[in-house]
Amino acid sequence: MSTNLNWWKGGIIYQIYPRSFMDANGDGIGDLAGITSKLDYVASLGVDAIWLSPIFTSPMKDFGYDVSDYCDVDPMFGTLADFKALTDRAHELGLKVMIDQVISHTSDQHPWFEESRQDKTNPKADWYVWADPKPDGSPPNNWLSIFGGSAWKWDSRRLQYYLHNFLESQPDLNFHNAEVRQANLDNMRFWLDLGVDGFRLDTVNFYFHSQGLEDNPPVPPGEPKTMGAPHDNPYTYQRHVYDLSRPENLDFLKDLRKLMDEYPGTTTVGEIGDDFPLQRMAEYTSGGDKLHMAYTFDLLNKPHSPEYIRNVLQNMNDIVGDGWPCWALSNHDVVRSRTRWGEGEDPIAYPLIATALILSLRGSVCLYQGEELGLPEADVPFERIQDPYGIPLWPVFKGRDGCRTPMVWHNGEQGGFSAIEPWLPVDSRHLALSVAEQEANPEALLHKMRRLIGWRQQQPTLVNGDLSLVDVGNAELVAYVREYQGERILVVLNMTGTELQGQVSLPVAEVLEGHGFSCTLADSVLTLPAYQACFAKLA
Repeated sequence: MSTNLNWWKGGIIYQIYPRSFMDANGDGIGDLAGITSKLDYVASLGVDAIWLSPIFTSPMKDFGYDVSDYCDVDPMFGTLADFKALTDRAHELGLKVMIDQVISHTSDQHPWFEESRQDKTNPKADWYVWADPKPDGSPPNNWLSIFGGSAWKWDSRRLQYYLHNFLESQPDLNFHNAEVRQANLDNMRFWLDLGVDGFRLDTVNFYFHSQGLEDNPPVPPGEPKTMGAPHDNPYTYQRHVYDLSRPENLDFLKDLRKLMDEYPGTTTVGEIGDDFPLQRMAEYTSGGDKLHMAYTFDLLNKPHSPEYIRNVLQNMNDIVGDGWPCWALSNHDVVRSRTRWGEGEDPIAYPLIATALILSLRGSVCLYQGEELGLPEADVPFERIQDPYGIPLWPVFKGRDGCRTPMVWHNGEQGGFSAIEPWLPVDSRHLALSVAEQEANPEALLHKMRRLIGWRQQQPTLVNGDLSLVDVGNAELVAYVREYQGERILVVLNMTGTELQGQVSLPVAEVLEGHGFSCTLADSVLTLPAYQACFAKLA
């Protein structure tokens, strides 16, 4: 395993959704033993680490993002011994192991909340965000839940409302309470002592709220709505000034970093859903004393024109400074990129050029399970939907099940995921894209992805370098220069289905090969066939 303590900087992290990766015990739900059995495959991709979505004890109202015990594994996934076996095997294969930490809220079945709701004087009374009703009995303010409706739920025992930014069964912890902050740090130490190499911090900007409970203002006319939620969701109509991204969060993140620094070589990546995500990323990742890295939804949304991508990169440079981004095209919360960006595009060439984009940007990369296969968003019929976010917003928003269906290992029954009908159906279109089918086809996307990842891992300038946009005289091309320790690499991407030409005025010393793309450079004229890229070392 890498002894580089900064392995995460420019590292490639493979995200595993445990319910849907591999079912070893035949109950239709993926588990830790199943993941362990497939780690050789993950290692063969050339990635640096795995990130496991939640595996903690949970009622599963939100599929593990509602935790009832932070220091144990849910029986559906296995045991702590299974987790230790997984970690040991991953480390043998040179893979780091990161796990989710969902600490902005708990399950309403967590012992902390069960105690807190009993009365206003118990030891945990102030561990959650409780507030009295308005004189007319209505909620304390206008804050909304991302999952729909008010963010406040009445509790008839305490005769107060509690805050829930997500489901009613996910009450928000009160981070203004020092005991709450310490309890969360203690729980993270438990996993670090077990050998975990890092944490992905769910909704990292939701930890604190304004204790004044002021109403959020509306989004001013003509200004963009909140990112991180579908725009048909009323949540996006507010500027979230008082319910998230509070300045007190910075001190907690510094305390978290002190904990991580006790375990050299560990890392954190924060999920930021915010009105001004890049500003938050700059705050949370700059200075080397808070988060190591963070990701926003900038490339997880629908827009993907060359102009949009250039704007994201320029804003990243202008705003984030020495902070460190983590890029992803897909995850367990958004429509798969093959469908969201690549609908109607070449099913092999487009996923490859999109991956080349994030692999050549300044930052680290998260690759979601199945992206290396080019899986499209699965079609889940309404009667099979599981996602509590999708059911009330159907059919305008179909929820997140389509990106969470089982991994396909071969083209047989249930795609090789399970011996029985799985918790979500396998999309029949996925079977022809299974791992076994692609392993047997030298021209399959999987082999091209491995080649691209392997090549990129050998380019220190692409892993570590700074980025500056350049103009190649064609607005349809995305072009930038990466620079590191005196080496400069020009990157030009044609993400369209037609051949394009550009003008390269920079002095090219060598057009690099070995990555699987092709281009022609003659007399400063660069010709890029459809879905191709040019990587050139500059003189």
